[in-house]
Amino acid sequence: MPNKITFITGGARSGKSAFAEGLALRLPGRRAYLATAQALDAEMLARIEHHRRRRGDAWDTFEEPLAVAELVRKLNGRYDVLLLDCLTLWLSNVIARVATDGDVAERVEDLAAAIGTYAGASLIVSNEVGLGIVPENPLARRFRDLAGFLNQRIARAADEAYLMASGIPVKIK
Repeated sequence: MPNKITFITGGARSGKSAFAEGLALRLPGRRAYLATAQALDAEMLARIEHHRRRRGDAWDTFEEPLAVAELVRKLNGRYDVLLLDCLTLWLSNVIARVATDGDVAERVEDLAAAIGTYAGASLIVSNEVGLGIVPENPLARRFRDLAGFLNQRIARAADEAYLMASGIPVKIK
């Protein structure tokens, strides 16, 4: 299967993950689900369990909150379909561990390179966080700005891109 990147973005609870999973299930071959969420509290654990139950056993699941580019490279050639969910959770994990925006940008470029050379279909899920008001605190503004940079970088590399709105996919590329 040739390299094909599909980027899916939208607001929280807009149906991004379910849409991405549906697209992936239509593709032939072995499927890997790369989850970036961490169960740091009971509510997040419940969300993760909900996603696991919904996916069923059609996937091999890998949970990696930080070294995502490295894992994408490791899975390359082993799986025909890779679903990465979610970039913005990965970004928040990175921001908590690196010092500068330049360090974040280096990781974004490394991840984009790994996805760009993946020998198969990659479906990349990310939250669109730039549609609301300007956040009042510097950390939230930094996250919003870096998420915008990340989403633009991956969307630019994508062959297709979708914006989810109220459970409805709108093809934007």
